[in-house]
Amino acid sequence: MRPILMKGHERPLTFLKYNRDGDLLFSCAKDHTPTVWFADNGERLGTYRGHNGAVWSCDVSRDSMRLITGSADQTVKLWNVQTGAQLYTFNFGSPARTIVSAGEDAVIRIWDSETGKLLREADKESGHKKTITSLTKSADGSHFLTGSLDKSAKLWDTRTLTLIKTYVTERPVNAVAMSPLLDHVVLGGGQDASAVTTTDHRAGKFEAKFFDKILQEEIGGVKGHFGPINALAFNPDGKSFSSGGEDGYVRLHHFDPDYFNIKI
Repeated sequence: MRPILMKGHERPLTFLKYNRDGDLLFSCAKDHTPTVWFADNGERLGTYRGHNGAVWSCDVSRDSMRLITGSADQTVKLWNVQTGAQLYTFNFGSPARTIVSAGEDAVIRIWDSETGKLLREADKESGHKKTITSLTKSADGSHFLTGSLDKSAKLWDTRTLTLIKTYVTERPVNAVAMSPLLDHVVLGGGQDASAVTTTDHRAGKFEAKFFDKILQEEIGGVKGHFGPINALAFNPDGKSFSSGGEDGYVRLHHFDPDYFNIKI
């Protein structure tokens, strides 16, 4: 599985998102400029200029006509996907509240989106021990996956916040993703960014690690980045995925039909 190298960002990647049809890939980075690519060949289609800070996340409408981005400049912007025009800017005095939250205190919380009331907290004994870096939910919303600097990822029941599975690796986890096609989870990370310059890239463990979702066993890995992986996303069809790294590159990986014994 040879990746397609996509160079366009000038600073580390932070987030990746496919549209519903899986033909477009949106990337966010610390360079303030979200970018859209063709998901099959990695061709860059355009950029969205207007943020004045790192862009941490994005989402795209079901019809792929609108893109929404959230930034460290304390704004959320709505864009026309095709033209790149800003349609609206939402200003916040602080980051927007989410329904499921996780962060530096390593505690997962569920909130009432209308009242802001805290509804539930995950058990600290079974939870992460260090900063939670990433969170992604399943397609049906019944469970979600978190990654942490404690070198693990954990699968949770959304309704009860019960811990379902734990996936252990040897490096801090910066990004997580779940295959929509198979019972696979992917973890991305690497050593702390502060130590990257002093370590040969081959020793930095800068690879995406695949785990069996049920058995919790590592089943393979994909190398390529020259620094920690900060973002992962599966195409909705499950036949390709992308990774974004501290090195500023996006890599697009198409699965071979028999890769990891996958039968497509």
